[in-house]
Amino acid sequence: MIKLMIRYRVALALIGINLLLLIISPAIGRTSIEMTGNNAMEMLAVIPPIFILLGLLDVWIKRETMIKLMGEKSGLVGILIAFLMGSAAAGPLYAAFPVAGLLLKKGSKLSNVFIFIGAWSTTKIPLLLFEASAMGWKFMLTRFMINIVGIGMIAFAIEKLLGSEDKKEIYEKATEMN
Repeated sequence: MIKLMIRYRVALALIGINLLLLIISPAIGRTSIEMTGNNAMEMLAVIPPIFILLGLLDVWIKRETMIKLMGEKSGLVGILIAFLMGSAAAGPLYAAFPVAGLLLKKGSKLSNVFIFIGAWSTTKIPLLLFEASAMGWKFMLTRFMINIVGIGMIAFAIEKLLGSEDKKEIYEKATEMN
């Protein structure tokens, strides 16, 4: 029981804060509970398909294949695959983290996983098309090119700044989570 409470301490703290708000200021408390419920329903709609796809990815793609395509020696191919996977994705950024964890578990290079997360957060294809129609192609292409450079620079800088122990810990935690 205590182990469960520790595991879900953040959710329990949010429930406690909502209840406290409801007591102190009922109007704000009701709004907070309503917003929390809406966010929880949105997450419940997004997370199950992501985990189904993760399960299929875990079963269908062998670790050796993933290492070959996105591992330490994958080079430009790994970068392009990571970028395309992130750009083709749909859904909120929090849905990218379980996928990133699986990529790490399968042996993907850390910078490729950072590129995947960066692409998921900033270069989604449907959003690029919307942005082009709303802001114009010149603006969209300028932002897109800056983002490509920025994502790459950030991913490689983070990988270089992390020590071997940090990287080992990240891979171990990814393996434990999946």
